[in-house]
Amino acid sequence: MSQEFLKEKAASIRLTVMDMLEAAGSGHPGGSLSITDILTVLYYSKMRLYDDPHDERRDRFILSKGHANPPLYAILADKGYFPKEELLTLRHFGSKLQGHPDMNKCPGIDCSTGSLGQGLSVAVGMALGFARQGLDNRVYVLTGDGELQEGIVWEALMAAAHFKLDNLTMIVDRNGLQLDGSTEDVMALGGLAEKMKAFGFEVREIDGHNFDEIQKALDIKAEGRPLCIIANTVKGKGVSYMENNLSWHGNVPQGDLMKQAKAELGGLK
Repeated sequence: MSQEFLKEKAASIRLTVMDMLEAAGSGHPGGSLSITDILTVLYYSKMRLYDDPHDERRDRFILSKGHANPPLYAILADKGYFPKEELLTLRHFGSKLQGHPDMNKCPGIDCSTGSLGQGLSVAVGMALGFARQGLDNRVYVLTGDGELQEGIVWEALMAAAHFKLDNLTMIVDRNGLQLDGSTEDVMALGGLAEKMKAFGFEVREIDGHNFDEIQKALDIKAEGRPLCIIANTVKGKGVSYMENNLSWHGNVPQGDLMKQAKAELGGLK
C-alpha cells in the first residue's frame, strides 16, 4: 500500500475520531491520535484480514491500551464490520462501541481490554497456541508506555522469549505521557530498548508517525525471537494545542477548540 494512501487514510480516521469523541462528550483524544498511524499501517497494509471478522485464518490484534479505541472502531467500520453510522454511538449506553473494547459486542475485536497491562499476556497465549498448532497466524499487540509499569507485562515478556514466539509483535506507543504525568516522572522506564533486548526480544525503535518506518519494522521477523517495536509518538498528534499536552489525555475539546482540531486535522490530507 502506498504511503500517500496510508497518509490520507490516517487523516480521515483522525477526523472520524474527533466526530466520535464530540458525539460521546468523553473519551481519550491524546492517546487515540498518537496510535492512529500505527493502526492504519497494520489494518490497511500489514495484517491478514478477511471479510468475516471471525475467519480463523486471520491475524489477531489486541489493543492493550483499550481506552484509546476510537481509531480502532473507526477502522473496523471502514472495513465493513459494522455500519459507520454506529460510530457516533461511542460510549453510549447499550452501544457495541464501549469505552473499552468488548469482543462479545463489537465485530472485529479479538480481545476485551481495559485493565492495563493484561493485553500482552493474552497475546502471548494466542501466539503460543498458534505456534503449537503449527499455524502461521501472527499476533500483534499495542501497549501504552505507561502500562509497562505493570508487573504482569514483564512476566509475559519472559514467557514470550522463553517460548520463542517469533509470531508475536509487540508495539509500544511511546508518547511519554500517562494519566497524571510523564512516564519518566511517574515510574521511569529508562532504557526501554535495552530492557527489551535483555528480555530476549528483537527490538526496533522508530518514528511512530513515519509510515515507511512503521511498514519496514512490521516486516521484520527474527527467527526464534518475538519482536518489539518501540514507536516514538506524539500524544495528540495533528492537533497543535493537544500535542505533548497532558491535559488532553482524557478530556474532549468543546466548541471552538473542537472546530480548531477538526480544521487542523482536515489539513493533514
